[in-house]
Amino acid sequence: MASLLKTRHLGKSGPIVSPMGVGTWAMGGPFFSGEGDSLPTGTALGWGKTQDTESIAALRYAVENGITLFDTADCYGAGHSEEVLGKALLTSRDQVLIATKFGNTFNPQQLSLTGTNVTAKYIQKACEDSLRRLQTSWIDLYQLHIQGLSEQEIEVLVEALESLCDQGKIRYYGWSTDQAELTSQFLNKSRAVALQFDMNVINDAPQMLESATYNQCAAIIRSPLAMGFLSGKYHPDTKLPSNDIRSNPPEWVKYFTKGGAAKTSLYQSLQAIREILTSNNRTLVQGALAWIWARDSNCIPIPGIRTIEQAKENIAAIEHGPLSGSQVEEITDILAQFHNNHDTDS
Repeated sequence: MASLLKTRHLGKSGPIVSPMGVGTWAMGGPFFSGEGDSLPTGTALGWGKTQDTESIAALRYAVENGITLFDTADCYGAGHSEEVLGKALLTSRDQVLIATKFGNTFNPQQLSLTGTNVTAKYIQKACEDSLRRLQTSWIDLYQLHIQGLSEQEIEVLVEALESLCDQGKIRYYGWSTDQAELTSQFLNKSRAVALQFDMNVINDAPQMLESATYNQCAAIIRSPLAMGFLSGKYHPDTKLPSNDIRSNPPEWVKYFTKGGAAKTSLYQSLQAIREILTSNNRTLVQGALAWIWARDSNCIPIPGIRTIEQAKENIAAIEHGPLSGSQVEEITDILAQFHNNHDTDS
């Protein structure tokens, strides 16, 4: 069964990639909402302090051990994540695929988000700025990073992205969204190959997965470890630093409460399925990734890392392969029964 995890396709017409990628949000370091952003000014949007040398070592370890897809965004760390990724992959650029995102505006000096912009002129500039920070002449996958757009805005966006493809600045494009509406309009060209969305064993996303299948594009799975919650390290009494997004979570951060505590109901649900996830000597992390692969063969999880140790644990999950169909069904039944008997909002 593990042999099924050798490679994945980025959509019907895209390149072959490893069955798992690497997310680099945390590597950007601290950044915050600023004037013009939708969140209150000063809201932490990063994952606290990081060490660039440690990040670069982890990224290079991933490359050396077969990972070929690396995901970032221009706004992570207000540009810093792209810079770190560019340095790490400078000597292995031809061996890997870089995916980044656009749509959020930011101030690099103040480490703050300042709003959104999806005009054709801005997209052109954002792409060129990302190329500079990444120290590359092309981006393999360029992804829209905002939601709530009109059909007219999407039409303009697609035209701008097709132009970037024609210019050779990007090779393919996709959309990072948790809303299935309008995805078919966005993904109706041959160079639109990926849909990125939040999905994990305690937060399934059947509509998004169905949309990816319908549009014949890859399902790139962000938050496959529920922002670290599925590692088992976080408890209902956990405290996190104030510069970590999980300590004062926006509405869309589903797994933590104020201060950085894991939601009690989710913590209890994880305990209910722990034995299945850790079957065959898997760690919780490896079990959570195994569920993703079992959920659909089109899925490419992109767990975030900060250290070589995290990269090792994630990559070792590939050798274990996916959970069995019966294990997935058992997890589904256990969680359904749990949700029927508990308040899942706390």
